[in-house]
Amino acid sequence: MASEMQRYDTNEDDEEMGMDVKEEDDEDDDDEEKNAAMHAMAGFDGVHGSSSSNRFQNHQPYQEQPTPGGSRRCRPLEEKERTKLRERQRRAITAKILAGLRRHGNYNLRVRADINDVIAALAREAGWVVLPDGTTFPSRSQSQGTGTAGGTPSTMVTSSSSHIPTQHTPLVSLKGMPSGIQNTADQIACQMKSVFVPTSSPYDSSSTARSQTSTMVADGRDTQNDPFLVGCVDSIDKQVVDMHTKLQERDFAGTPYIPVYVMLPLGVINMKSELVDLDGLVKQLRVLKSINVDGVMVDCWWGIVEANAPQEYNWNGYKRLFQIVREHKLKIKVVMSFHECGGNIGDDVCIPLPHWVSEIGRSNRDIYFTDRAGRRNPECLSWGIDKERVLRGRTAVEVYFDYMRSFRVEFDEFFEDGIISMVEVGLGPCGELRYPSNPVKHGWRYPGVGEFQCYDQYLLKSLHKAAEARGHSFWARGPDNAGSYNSRPQETGFFCDAGDYDGYYGRFFLNWYSQVLVDHADRVLSLAKLAFDGTCIAAKLSGIHWWYKTASHAAELTAGFYNPSNRDGYVVIAAMLKKHGAALNFKCAEMSMLEQAVDFSEALGDPEGLVWQVLNAAWDVSLPVCSENALLCHDRGGYNCLLEKAKPLNDPDGKHIFAFTYLRLSPLIMEGQNYMEFERFVKRMHGEAVLEFQS
Repeated sequence: MASEMQRYDTNEDDEEMGMDVKEEDDEDDDDEEKNAAMHAMAGFDGVHGSSSSNRFQNHQPYQEQPTPGGSRRCRPLEEKERTKLRERQRRAITAKILAGLRRHGNYNLRVRADINDVIAALAREAGWVVLPDGTTFPSRSQSQGTGTAGGTPSTMVTSSSSHIPTQHTPLVSLKGMPSGIQNTADQIACQMKSVFVPTSSPYDSSSTARSQTSTMVADGRDTQNDPFLVGCVDSIDKQVVDMHTKLQERDFAGTPYIPVYVMLPLGVINMKSELVDLDGLVKQLRVLKSINVDGVMVDCWWGIVEANAPQEYNWNGYKRLFQIVREHKLKIKVVMSFHECGGNIGDDVCIPLPHWVSEIGRSNRDIYFTDRAGRRNPECLSWGIDKERVLRGRTAVEVYFDYMRSFRVEFDEFFEDGIISMVEVGLGPCGELRYPSNPVKHGWRYPGVGEFQCYDQYLLKSLHKAAEARGHSFWARGPDNAGSYNSRPQETGFFCDAGDYDGYYGRFFLNWYSQVLVDHADRVLSLAKLAFDGTCIAAKLSGIHWWYKTASHAAELTAGFYNPSNRDGYVVIAAMLKKHGAALNFKCAEMSMLEQAVDFSEALGDPEGLVWQVLNAAWDVSLPVCSENALLCHDRGGYNCLLEKAKPLNDPDGKHIFAFTYLRLSPLIMEGQNYMEFERFVKRMHGEAVLEFQS
């Protein structure tokens, strides 16, 4: 009788909630004591007959629920309502936490993630290995630090640690592990903190890998009597053996010397043009010099130096910084940053455009890039005002030139001494040569195609002039069937296969749109070459790799790269850079390492193909190519991937990158194992022989 009551009185709401995380307050404790008394009475009635039980249930609004001990307790309806309310509140809080982790923490959490997924992601970021069934144990670095498991280490592989180069072996994924990316704010991040494979280091050919892994997984437990662990250890051991047989670390001793720079923190100079944390910076520079790093890269922010009034420059903080760097006998790569800082992936400070420029923007919104819906993007100035005298009597190009010329005069001694080795000129959002076609602030998420940014009055006037010159004035408009920021190519009439992008109007529009980008870079770099005569200048190009395997290359088109499958859009850019003797800084050069942990099939992306197309376009005209990591990297696997791209193994002409910049300087890189791996990476970039040590 009691079992029937339990079966029929089970509430569907409680099944949905799963009875998880139900914390009771003091009032609930009192209710539980009352329930226990009622439970005893119910048991007595159950012995004497069903009629007594029915009378009891009719007079008392309680329902019986099973307890972990096998007994039952009665729960009043009032208590159930409180529990449901707490559950709704808990779910609301959980939803906000998950949204924040996805957007700001780059955690790859599934759509219906729960608290277990969050705990697992945090544990993995802290260096622990979490198996699909919840079994958790320390990674190699954890076990070395604490001496657990008899000192026998285990290793984890993530997208930001222990990456395995694509050309050697694919990643063996674990069942139940998330492999996709929710969006680019999460991705490009994209540090993919939640994809882990428990295995020995792929570059550790030790014959004891099997015993090390087995010991670490067991962690003192009898694996012979645990069927899950037996199967898990066997699969891990098989994976370790496969990796060791397929993958051998390349020896870079005797290869060309590639200078290594480290980018300083974004906020090393504050908004008052003052140097921040002098003592901490000096200590870090000493460490960098001790491992033979060649120099540092630093952003010279337009919003700091010319913040208050036109042509009133404050270089004080940068002068002090450059003096300290020179004292440590390091070189400097300078970035002329004409964009705002904040709101993008990796931005940890907020540096807006100069205050006087923002004042102009409040009365003339068309100085900013604008999308089809009329939304303005104040991250940088529109290229439509390059020749328009809308900035207190100056054009945008004149403003950039005056700024660069002021820098050259103020830091003349550093140029003459050769301390400043290169000047990278910002040409668009994030300092990159591209349109701001995928702004997160406007709702874009990976892998959306983005939107064209040509709807301010100045670019529309340029488009109208181009259409009239072509004899088709009705072409003076942007595409009306190109979708929105988060559209897929096949969802649009413009980017789909055989879409309008390859028609007469589409080719006209895309040619004009991409030519505006090239002309802007051409104008600014010609003046930069004049200002920094005798010093190498450079421009940064970002890698828009999603939808690369489609015919239209939609995401590249909206970013200004006219690079569909039947046209090479990077040859024109390389030729323009070659004309000015500028180097190319390509940011996507190690994105292929993500292929081990990220499935790009949904977005038809091909980072590897894009990398080689851009590199070949540059190398075909003998253009120096610099590179920097787009993803956080502290481990040997990631460094090996960067080295392989920097020094291609089978290139018959021995081509290699000109310089490498590591992003970015932080206390994390100074930690024990991270420091040792980075020192080893620098030596191999320099072509030196390195001593092997257990990673």
